[in-house]
Amino acid sequence: MPKPKTAYVCAECGAHSVKWAGQCPECSSWNTLSATQISSATQSAGGGAEAQGLAELQLDPVERVATGFGEFDRVLGGGLVPGAVVLLGGDPGVGKSTLLQQISSRLEGGIAVLYATGEESLRQVSHRARRLGLSGDSLQVLADTSLGNVLAEVKRTDTKVLVVDSIQTMTAAALPSAPGSVAQLRECVGRIVQFAKQNEISVFVIGHVTKEGAIAGPRVVEHMVDTVLYFENDPASRYTMIRSVKNRFGATGEIGVFAMTETGFREVRNPSAIFLSRETLTEPGSVVSVAWEGSRALLVEMQALVADGNSNYPKRLAQGVDQNRISLLLAVLQRHGDVQLGAEDVFVNVVGGLRIAETAVDLPSLLSVVSSFRDRPCREGLVSFGEIGLAGEVRPVRYGEERVVAAAQQGFTCAIVPRANVPKRPPAGIEVIGVRRLRDALDSAF
Repeated sequence: MPKPKTAYVCAECGAHSVKWAGQCPECSSWNTLSATQISSATQSAGGGAEAQGLAELQLDPVERVATGFGEFDRVLGGGLVPGAVVLLGGDPGVGKSTLLQQISSRLEGGIAVLYATGEESLRQVSHRARRLGLSGDSLQVLADTSLGNVLAEVKRTDTKVLVVDSIQTMTAAALPSAPGSVAQLRECVGRIVQFAKQNEISVFVIGHVTKEGAIAGPRVVEHMVDTVLYFENDPASRYTMIRSVKNRFGATGEIGVFAMTETGFREVRNPSAIFLSRETLTEPGSVVSVAWEGSRALLVEMQALVADGNSNYPKRLAQGVDQNRISLLLAVLQRHGDVQLGAEDVFVNVVGGLRIAETAVDLPSLLSVVSSFRDRPCREGLVSFGEIGLAGEVRPVRYGEERVVAAAQQGFTCAIVPRANVPKRPPAGIEVIGVRRLRDALDSAF
């Protein structure tokens, strides 16, 4: 037997050291190095898995499992894939445990589910299930923080879906570091991923979000799992959005919209309705845009407020869109739209708390700013989208025809879009105006 060697692992960053030190040489944290035993033996050649030709593999079609929520299935890419490891992160109290407990009780086909919790007692889980009105005939609950015991119980009960709540509370007996440390997170997630792939068991892992907005600290586990989902919500809103930031089995950037009720989460099948306030669409400073999120179009309301500046440094604030992008667009508006805003405070907001990263909202953002500055509402029933270039040109965006169709379905009668995005056969009931320059868009909107 080779003699095991001792190494020292940092509990904060996971760095290894051959000798103990009071301060970690990588992250400079104090008193975080702890001893662990490693083997000096190297793997002998042979005896492992053998390579196979791709043409020789017998690939069966993957049968996805419906979760009971159409919006959640959309985020996953069509349902839950056997053997997939899904990491779900969000702020404390946003509803991660509630949503996964609802999904565990609503999986299609009565699949056996094990809900392993290290944060709550069995009585607390039972009280939540009773409040949500869940039957839980195929759901088993385990309160344990030892990952080895949890995986052993999965094999004993022939479970097909495992829920770990949360990964920060789980510990691997081989590591002496504290629960939630980087070393424990890496070891536990690595064992979960290996176990899921070898046994074709789907796993949901709940991860806490730090102050910086990262799951489990410095993103040490996101690259190890198959899918990463984030909760996005406005504290003042009853609606919650789940966004896919990584997905090996579906589109990245897909979102699902849910509403929190007394009996748990309820999916919102028409998300465009919650982002539109029909009462304010006829007010100055309000323009509707069509954003593309994942695989569908969402109609959102862009609002702007232009006020007299009280200092020599006018404010440029934006919520829901890139603030630096707004500053750039205001410079283009001043140069190519003959609208002087050098002494004005400008505020831009996306209604509903939605965050939009694409440039398709450039044109409606400027239209809303000009509408507020002139105190004149835009044309009734107007919707707009398009990217603005530095030369004042209106550039096309992807899925232009699909955006126009989505606007027509919501009852809008006029669309100002880039000339290249004008469909050959516009939908009935909507007038599509194609523009090439920013000045043309301003003339058509008022």
